[in-house]
Amino acid sequence: MKSILSIAFIMSIVVAASGQVTFTKDIAPIIYNKCTTCHRPNEIGPFSLTNYDEVASYADMIKYATAIRYMPPWKADPHFSRFIGERALTDDEIAKIAAWVDNGVPYGNSAEEPPLPNFPTGSQVGTPDLILHFAQSFTHKGGNEDEYRVFVFPTGLTQDKEISTIELRPGNRKVLHHALFAYDVTGSAEAMDAADPKYGYDGFGGFGIDEALNNMFPGYVPGQKPVPYPHGLGQTLPAGADLLMQAHYGPFANESVDSSTINVFFKKEPVERQVQNLIFLPISPFLTGDIFLMPPNTVKTFHTQYTTPIKVSVFAIWPHAHLLNKSYEVFAVHPNGDTTNLIRIPDWDFNWQGVYSFKKFIVLEPGTTVYANVTYDNTSNNASNPNSPPAWVTWGEKTTDEMLFMPINFVLYKQGDENIQLDEETTGIEDPNVRFVNHYLAPIIPNPARDEAIINFVLEHPDHITLRVLDMQGKVVDNIATDEWNSEGAHLRSIDLNQWAPGAYFVQMTGTNFMQSQKLTVVK
Repeated sequence: MKSILSIAFIMSIVVAASGQVTFTKDIAPIIYNKCTTCHRPNEIGPFSLTNYDEVASYADMIKYATAIRYMPPWKADPHFSRFIGERALTDDEIAKIAAWVDNGVPYGNSAEEPPLPNFPTGSQVGTPDLILHFAQSFTHKGGNEDEYRVFVFPTGLTQDKEISTIELRPGNRKVLHHALFAYDVTGSAEAMDAADPKYGYDGFGGFGIDEALNNMFPGYVPGQKPVPYPHGLGQTLPAGADLLMQAHYGPFANESVDSSTINVFFKKEPVERQVQNLIFLPISPFLTGDIFLMPPNTVKTFHTQYTTPIKVSVFAIWPHAHLLNKSYEVFAVHPNGDTTNLIRIPDWDFNWQGVYSFKKFIVLEPGTTVYANVTYDNTSNNASNPNSPPAWVTWGEKTTDEMLFMPINFVLYKQGDENIQLDEETTGIEDPNVRFVNHYLAPIIPNPARDEAIINFVLEHPDHITLRVLDMQGKVVDNIATDEWNSEGAHLRSIDLNQWAPGAYFVQMTGTNFMQSQKLTVVK
């Protein structure tokens, strides 16, 4: 009630300050920018909001849904941290909608109406570079049971492609709970598909291929609009790979048919750094305190944390849970004691979750600890509780189980990351002295390596270069070159590995306003 009264107060100020609120001048910009992307034909919205007549016909509903902040859906607390593509309305925008409805939804001057954005057909992102369809329809068995299925999509790629984002177009939104994506280059997934009499193969617990866990892309959850990776960042989809989709079909009484489509978007610019993932789970080394178990009629908060051993730049976070979850709060404490807020979701809604992309890189120095405090309500007061009466609940993939699953997207730190402003279209740079350059550190060969490894790098212009090798804890184990002057063009360096311990390392190259790393695995 308090929030609605405050909006009414703001509404009186809005009307007094700007005169009559009209659709063309005031409401259309709000609706077209914040609502129409979903509320248009063949999208997730149950009705269209693409013109005055459509908006006016739902005016009372729009006023109510925006006043209680039910729509547009945006669950992250904007007072805690900010993200790209925030859909939440400001108090001023909500007040304008209320004033417009209360004054009889006046149209206004047609010359003031902005054009409807040029929304792509069949996508919320743009025009895909690769479209993958189900080879045939899949029938979910129903019977109020969860079902997990992995579908295999041959990509037909003849060369490696760097991925910007992947968008799932669900064929049946009612039963498709969520989906994960990965790739396979071994042919194992195709063989399992062929051995299963039904389309796809059983996917309970994962993709059924160990390597797939290291080859995952961002997935799909209800209400999510994919956000492309920032400029210069991407993930590789190898030539000849099969794209895998692990689909979770939720419990539904009757048989239901699904035939979904996957839109794949390639990077248009060279990729300087590969996206990596750190996934918080309710197990060691993340979980502290109690095991991930929720007795009936309890509200429990689980505490997880992770201390980064190397310097990284975080650009996105994806909290995921099921129906008992009530809140997420995630923050980072730096070695000097400073705190950076990452995300707070105070009122969790399973139907509205997704990947949240930061407006700027969050730089985490070695020794920074990320904390995630996650609360679950396993009582009858939780209207979303799938069990009545409440039952014992622990980790699991079924709708009646729970999850604490939070991928964090990051790249290895590059000098100047703290000055880079990220947005939905391009990467802007606030500091004019920091710029992207076309220096390039190639993948190390051979890799894995036993006795010797070759470093190959190319410089766009002459530069002072430092080459060093770090272990997984961020400790320097070899200085190959320190502030060494190199001409433009291609260069080679060799590393003698005979005295090295087996394990994983990072080869890091630093120049003027430039840093890039490649992973190296040493075997004996």
